[in-house]
Amino acid sequence: MKKMALLLAVLLLTCAAVFAEGQGEGASDFPNKDLTLIVPWSAGGGTDTIARALVKNADQYLGVNVNVVNKTGGQGVVGMSAASTSRADGYTVGMITFGLSTYELMGLADLSYEDFELLQLLNQSAAVLYVKADSQWDTLKDLIDYAKANPGKVSLGHTGAGGDKHLSAASFATEQGVELNYVPFDGAAPARSAVLGGHVDVGVAGIAEIKQLYEAGEVKVLCVNNVVEEPAAPEIPTLVEAGYDIKAPVLDWRGLALPKGVPAERVAILEEGFKKMFDDPEFRAFCDEVGLVLVYEDAAGFEGFLSNMEDVLTPTIESVGLLK
Repeated sequence: MKKMALLLAVLLLTCAAVFAEGQGEGASDFPNKDLTLIVPWSAGGGTDTIARALVKNADQYLGVNVNVVNKTGGQGVVGMSAASTSRADGYTVGMITFGLSTYELMGLADLSYEDFELLQLLNQSAAVLYVKADSQWDTLKDLIDYAKANPGKVSLGHTGAGGDKHLSAASFATEQGVELNYVPFDGAAPARSAVLGGHVDVGVAGIAEIKQLYEAGEVKVLCVNNVVEEPAAPEIPTLVEAGYDIKAPVLDWRGLALPKGVPAERVAILEEGFKKMFDDPEFRAFCDEVGLVLVYEDAAGFEGFLSNMEDVLTPTIESVGLLK
C-alpha cells in the first residue's frame, strides 16, 4: 500500500508539472523561453525580410528572442497550416499573408483566417496600373472607356493567376463591368518587358517594381488601386481620385496570428509585445527605406478587414474562372 501511495504521489506530481508547463504558467511567467515565428515563404524573400526586421529587437519587448523558421511550399499553405496546428501555448506565432484569403475560394486548401487567433495586421500594399509612355491612354477613364467599347481587346499583363496583383486588377474590372484579356508572366520583370514592348496593353504591379521606369518617363501610371494615396508616389491618382467610387479594393497584406486556443492572458502579452515591435523606430525606419506601407489593425480590425476581403474576392475569383 505504501508503494502504491508513493507511486500515485509521483504520478500526480508529474501530471501537475506537465500541466504547469503547458497550461498553468501564469501571465507573469510567460514567456520564459524563445518564441518561434513561422514564415511561409523562403528565406531572403520580402515576407521573410520583413519578419526578421520586425522581431530583431523582440528581447526588449517580450524579454525573449523570436526565432524565424521558414516552412515553404504549396503557395504558402505548408507554413500557414503548420502555424494553425502548432501547440496552442503562445510560443509559436505565424506570419499569414494574402494567399490565406484565396485558398478556400480557389480550392487550394481548407484553410482560412477563421482557423487562427488573429494578433495584428502589419501592412497593406496596393497595386498600380501602368502603360508604356506612348500609350493611347493618358488616364484610367480613357482606358476603361475604351475597354467597355471593345470587350476583351485590352490585354493586361500580371505575375500569376490568383495572385494579389492579378486579382487587384480583376476586382476593379469586375466592378466596372469591363472584360479584359489577362496574360500571366513568370514575374514582374517579364511583365514589364511585355508592356514596354507593346506585347500587352496594360501592366499591373507594385509601385516598387516599376518605380524606376516611372521616374524615367518610360511608363505612365494610370492609378493606384486603392482609396488612399500611395506614400511612395502621392501624385498618382487613387481610384477615387480617378473618378471611381470603390470602397474595398483588393490589397496585398501581411499579418500575425496564433493557433486557436492560446490562453487569453498569453494572447494579451503577445499583442502588447508585437505592437511594441511594430512601433520600434528601427523597424519603422527599415520599412520606410524599403517602401513597405505599414498599416496596423488589432485583432478585431484585422478580422473585419479579412472578412471584407473574402467578400470582395469571391466575385472577383469567379470572374476569372478560378472559383472552386
